[in-house]
Formats: sequence, C-alpha cells, structure tokens
Amino acid sequence: MKLLLLNILFVFGCLPVSAGVIKGRATDAVTGQPVIGATLLLENTKLYGISGLDGSYSIKNVPAGTYKIRVSYVSYRTKTLDISITGADQIITLDLPLETENDRQIAEVTVKGKRDGSSDRTARDLERNALQVTNIVSGRTIELSPDLTVANVIQRVSGISIERNSNGDGQYAILRGMDKRYNYTLVNGVKIPSPDNRYRYVPLDIFPSELLDRLEVYKALTPNMEGDAVGGAINMVMKDAPDRPTLLANLSTGYSELFFDRPFTSFDTKNINVKSPYEQFGNQYSAKFSDFNKASTTYTSHNPPPNLLGSFAIGNRFFNQRFGVMLAGSLQNTFRGSNSLFFNGDVVDTLRGITLTKLSDRQYSERQTRYGLHAKMDYRINENNKIQWFNALISLTNQQIRETKSTELGIGGFDPVLGNATLGYETRSRLTKQKIYNSTLQGTHQLTSNLAVNWSAVYSLANNTVPDQTYVPLLGIRKNFVEQRTTVQDGQRRWEHNSDTDLAGYLNLTLKTTLAGIAVDWMAGGLYRDKQRTNFYNNYTLRPANPFAQYGVDFTDYSQIVWTIQNPLGSVASALNYDATEKTSSGYLQFRTTDQPLEVIGGVRVEHTDQGYAMKFPIGEENPTGSQIYTDVLPSLHFRYHPTERTNWRLSYFRSLNRPGFFEIVPYRIVNEEYQERGNPNLKRALADNVDLRYEFFPRPLEQFMVGLFYKHIQDPIEYTLQKDAIRGQDLYYGPGNFGNATNFGLELDAIKYFQHWGVKANYTYTNSSITTPKSKRIRNAQGDLQTITVNQTRSLYGQSAHVANLSLLYKDSEHGWDGQLAASYTGGRINTVSQFVDNDLYQKGFIQMDASAEKRLGNGFLLFAKANNLLNTPTEIFIKNASSKNSDVPDQDISGKTLIRRDFFQRSYFLGIRYKL
Repeated sequence: MKLLLLNILFVFGCLPVSAGVIKGRATDAVTGQPVIGATLLLENTKLYGISGLDGSYSIKNVPAGTYKIRVSYVSYRTKTLDISITGADQIITLDLPLETENDRQIAEVTVKGKRDGSSDRTARDLERNALQVTNIVSGRTIELSPDLTVANVIQRVSGISIERNSNGDGQYAILRGMDKRYNYTLVNGVKIPSPDNRYRYVPLDIFPSELLDRLEVYKALTPNMEGDAVGGAINMVMKDAPDRPTLLANLSTGYSELFFDRPFTSFDTKNINVKSPYEQFGNQYSAKFSDFNKASTTYTSHNPPPNLLGSFAIGNRFFNQRFGVMLAGSLQNTFRGSNSLFFNGDVVDTLRGITLTKLSDRQYSERQTRYGLHAKMDYRINENNKIQWFNALISLTNQQIRETKSTELGIGGFDPVLGNATLGYETRSRLTKQKIYNSTLQGTHQLTSNLAVNWSAVYSLANNTVPDQTYVPLLGIRKNFVEQRTTVQDGQRRWEHNSDTDLAGYLNLTLKTTLAGIAVDWMAGGLYRDKQRTNFYNNYTLRPANPFAQYGVDFTDYSQIVWTIQNPLGSVASALNYDATEKTSSGYLQFRTTDQPLEVIGGVRVEHTDQGYAMKFPIGEENPTGSQIYTDVLPSLHFRYHPTERTNWRLSYFRSLNRPGFFEIVPYRIVNEEYQERGNPNLKRALADNVDLRYEFFPRPLEQFMVGLFYKHIQDPIEYTLQKDAIRGQDLYYGPGNFGNATNFGLELDAIKYFQHWGVKANYTYTNSSITTPKSKRIRNAQGDLQTITVNQTRSLYGQSAHVANLSLLYKDSEHGWDGQLAASYTGGRINTVSQFVDNDLYQKGFIQMDASAEKRLGNGFLLFAKANNLLNTPTEIFIKNASSKNSDVPDQDISGKTLIRRDFFQRSYFLGIRYKL
C-alpha cells in the first residue's frame, strides 16, 4: 500500500501546473446526498472524472478553452453544461445537483433495491430502517475484505469477537461478551441446526464468504423472532436472483509462511474405515487388529501444494421477469497449521500459584476442504403472490495431524545443564467431516389491501463424522541433548458421528389497521419444529503386542506397530450413544405503529419446549432417559424515534432464553487428555432481560455514526467449570452448570467516514460482566497442613473481553480501478478456561490481528485481487495471572508476573486471484 501511495503522489507531482482544474460535488437534487460513481466527461477530449465516496470529483490538467461537461449516472438524467477555462492555474468549483428520471423513478427504485442488494448503500439503508438494533456487512464489503469465511468477516462488526480454531482462523462468534452458546444462526431468515457433535451453536468457519449477499447481526429480538438468543442472532442472506443476466467467477491461490520453515504432515484419508468394527460386523463381534487398517497411521511429510480457492454465481430472470434463478458455489482447499507450546501443571498451594510439570511442543498440520452450493428459484405468480425455494449445502472436511513432544519438568524430569529429560511423543490423526443442508419453501400472499400472509416449510440436516481418530503415544529420553524414542504406550482408535434433522413450519399474518388515527400493523403467527438427534461413539483401547518395541529398532513409522485389542467389543456401552428429541412450538402477537417520527414495536412471544434424551446403553446409569418441559413468556418493546431522515434514537427491551444443548443434559462421562468431562441432566435453561439504547446518524449514504449502551441480566447462566464430584470429593471434572445470576453491560461506538478516495471504518466496544461461582482454595492451617476450602469468587463471563475494537483504512480510486483495505482487529484479554481454584482461571492475552487486501480493475469485467492475513504473526497466548517461583527455570515463561500455559503461532498467509463479473 505504501508503494501505491508513493506512486500516486509521484504521478500527481509530475502533472503540469499551467492548466486549469474543474472540481466540485455531484449530489441528488432532492435529498442533497452525494452521488457516488457519477461520470463527468469533457466532450471531445479524453479528460474525465468520477465522483468519489463523498460525491466529490476533480478533473485536472484542463487546457484553456470552452467545453461541454456531461454528467451521467444510472437512474439520473444526463446533464450537460458549458464551461470555460480562461487561464493557467484557474480552479473552477462546479457543484452538480442531479435529478432522477421521473418517468422511471419507481421502477428504478425497485430494480436498484434488487440489483444492489449487496451494496454498501443498501446495507446502510437497511440498518437505518431496521425494526431493531442491527448491524449489517454488505456483500461488497465482504468481497473486498481480507476474509475467506463468515467467521472472520463477522469479527469486523461492532461488539463481536471471535473464538479461533487450532489453525488461527475464526470459528465462533461472541456477541457483546456473551459466549457462542448465547446466539443462533439463520440462513435467509431460517434457523439452521449445528453439525457440532455436542452443542447447538453453528461453527461459522464452515461457510465460505463468497456465497453471501450480506451478513446481518440482530442485537435485539422482536416478537416475530425466535427467542433463544441473549447475545443476538446472525442472519446470512445468500445471493438473490438478479433482474438481468449475471455471471460472477473467482479463482485464487496462496500459501502460508508456516510451511516455509517446516513440512506439512498428512495421512491417508481416502482409505479410512468409515465405520468401526462394531458397526461393520455387529454388536457381538470381537474386533481383531486386522480389522483396523493402516490408513490413519500412514504419514507423509512434504511441502504442501498451494492453496486453491474458487467461486461462481450465475443467475437471470425469465418469462417476462416472473421466474428468477440463482446458482452460486464456492470451493476452498487450504493448508494451514500452527506451532504450539503447551504446559501442564498442578496447584499444590493456591497462594503459591501453579507448579508446571510438563512442557509440550505441538505441531498442527491441517488441510481444510470447504465447499458451498446455494440455489434459489422464485416465481411471481402475480403482483400479490410469490413463491420462493432456497437450497443450501455447506461442507467442511478437516484433515488434522497433531504431533507432540513432551518434556517432564520438576525433579528428575528436566536438567537444562546436562541436557537430560524424560520425554513423551504423541501423535493424533483426525478426519472431521461436517455438512449442513437446508431446503426452504416460502410463499408470500397479499390477500387483500390490508391483509397479507407468508409461510415457510423447512427441512434441515446437519451431521458430523469423525471416523477412526487414532492416538499413538511413545516414551522417550534425552541424554546429553540427544533424544531417543523408547517404548510404545497404549493407543486408541475412536469413531464418532452425529446428525440433527429439523422439520419446521412457519406462519405469519399481517393486518394493517388504524387506531385513534394512528396506523398500526398487526402481526400474529408461530412455528413448530421437530428436531431429532442421534449420537454414536465407540472407542477401542490398543496395547502394543511387543511392550518393549523401540522406535528405530522394531519399527520406523507408526503403521508398523502391531497391537492387541483390549476391549474387542469397543466402548459403546456408554452415555455417549443416545437419541434425543426436541419439539418447539411458539406463537406471537406483535404490533407496529408506522406513523412518523415515532415508531413503536411491541408484543409477546410464547415458546414451549419439550426436550428429552434416551441412552442406548444405560448400563449402570442413574438417568437412562430424561426430559425437560417448560414454557416461557417473552415480552419485548422497541421504540425508534427518527426526527430526521438521517437520525434514529432506539430504545429496546426484550426477554430471551438459552436452552441447554442435547449433549449437555445427557449424563455422559469422557476421560480427556487433561481432565474428565461430564454432562448434567439437571442443567436448567437460562433466562435474560435485555435493554438497548442507541443513537444513529447517517450523514451520507455510505456513512454512519452510532453510539449505544446495552445491559443484560441473566438468570441461571450456563457456564463450564472444573467441579468437584459431590460423592467422591477428590475427583474433579469439567462440565456445565447454572450459577446464580449474572450481569453484562457495555458501550458500543461505530463510525464510517469517507473522503474523496479514502475511507475509515472504526468501532469500539467496552463490556463488563459479572458472575459469582464457587471455587476451591488450598490454604495451610495453623499446623502447616494443606486444607481445601470452598469460597465464592466473582469474575467475568467466559469469553468476555473488556475491550474489542476494529479499525480499517479504505482506499478507492474508481477512475483508475483501485480498491484497498488495511484492517486491524483488537480483542482484549478474556477467560479461556474457568479453573476450579481461586485466582487460577486461564486467560487469553489480548492481541491485535492485522490483515490487508487490494483490487485492481483490469477492464472487460476482469479484476485482480490480493489478500494477506495475520501480517503481525500474532500468537494466541493463554496464561494464569499469578506466577510461581518454582517455575523460574522453566523455558518460555517470559510473561511478567504470569504463568504461560499455551502459545500458538500461525504465521502469515497470502492469496492472489482474479475475478470476473458480467
């Protein structure tokens, strides 16, 4: 970007100064708003200008003479004026108010709303006229941004931070400090199920950003919206059928700097056993080692090929504009990874902090294949009746290798002087396949001039498959700085898969009336959803046939190890195999006054939930089946006062809830690598009262200034914590629970400002939350012995950052076809894991991520673009706020006053591509 600016300044500095300049602004004659992209041509010359982001233009190097200047823009009358340049260095200021073509005005407004559905101007108009507190990212902004997935796009919205996955990409959205569980996801206004194997929330990294017309974030709920969102709702509006032939295509490639310094490790995913021996041969079959193929342990190390990304969209209308079709697709094949340090520790004395016992070096290699297909057809039967059919298929396949080398710390475990240490080597191969399919049939019917009805019939399917996840550990030693792998330890082979199937119906009625001279729109309706979930889990424990087999002597790669099966029937007799159902029915009544300048929207929604589970193998379990049935009344009231066309004052109240996930209320138990995890059949739903106040000012079509306050009071919030077993007090487990009440309040600032070629987008959010949960505290009594007591500690909500900010610098030169963006995101420190001990919560360190993108129009519909991510190579760092003197000799403990637990580096990645638009 610096080189670009220097070139521009050089060119401008070399222009002759003996000629005149014509400058001014192109505006709408009625509203006074700037007209962006108007062409101003001096006839019979090659001199022209294009109005910039604030409507301003400049035609330089105009020789003395008399000219006709012609101004043109779609939907405005072409205007021609005479102008004279009489001498050198003359500057003429000419403001040009443009008039709409009256005979086409209504048609153009309709067509423009359709044609420019992904434009920045449409996004600002939708925000200004929204029924509730809303933020929108336009399709054009998404196209220009450095982001490849919806998860990364949404981090640019005020009040939103993202939770990242193991390769550094965004995965889940945290809205206003409320964890990902507290929001839901829509596609074209319809809720979709999650492919996640545990929870309701949808991983946003599964969605390619190219499929979207725009991204809408609702921060307040109206009665006609489903009520299970405390943070907000995310609506992905897919590309719509255009009014003229449209063809879009993208193709790009790139690379990650991570693999400049180390190889990429992969395994044979094509020959993975999709089903476990239990599923293949029956529930009485005793598995043998020969039933487990070697695909998941056949590794290769190599330089990965370049990343490849492509997308297309094609659409048109037929039969006199009555039948519209849009087909869009995207494919992303990327190679990512990370280099990670991970520390394990033990809390002996709370006052002295954590004592680190193990240091692990982890290397992740991930190949992600992401594709999406979206098809829409709509038919306008007549002016009063329209049918639409949406279909979307989204898929993400993630091939991951995690290789770990661990060093035992403490007495006898690590000697930095002699170079001796006790080592462990672990490898895990995992293939994850996630898919979401949604099919929605919708109808809109204007029955009379005052009565309208719309309906939707929805089928959705989400599934997640993890076949033959393989874990192989080895012991090793280091003597005199020389490492040696020794014996093989017990390994594991695991199969998991789950699916969610939704059948839903929506019905909405709208009646226009007048009460006491006030125009009031009444809405009534409801939905019924039947959700069915099935979950399968099977794990085999493997023991080496030769317990003394040594690496380099008896085998040289993992596929050569011979195993015996310790549990030939597998571990299916657990709570992880279950079926679950959820039937949700709801109805609402909503009113809206449409008189100006005060608009009031209010009403009530009633939601009834019948959620239950049945364990397939209830051996020894206290609760083999369970259910939760409850009904919630959710009122809301929204005021929008707009004294001028450019100004809004908004005040909102709404009540909402958060239901437990299916997996959370099943009494499962999992022994993970670091801790045991359990479900909670007594987990209750959370209820929240939410208040919003926001001022909005839209000085120009692309500009905005917003400042808002929000407050949330949550009853029975759901948090995951490390807890004590009520019966066996020495046992600790990680699981969900309800913890009294919580509060969450904050401030949001959001601004967009444009000059002729430059633009600035900035937002900042301050959030403060509070929750009190029981914690363990180890103290020494009068006799000097360690004693564990329970105390209450107040902390922030999991995942909540006090400070979140975004700053983007934009550059646009329509005349020469340049667009550019430099974007920085700051996410403040936040709790990453809630500890069972006082003052030992794990925090993620605040960080800045910087990305950039640029485009150059080549002509004939072609455009060249480039994207660069993580320019600062910002790591993810997890730490505990206290430090222990016992860790003074441990390497990489370089955060002052804190104990480092984890540090992940992802490196920079780059993309270069070409785009075509017809």
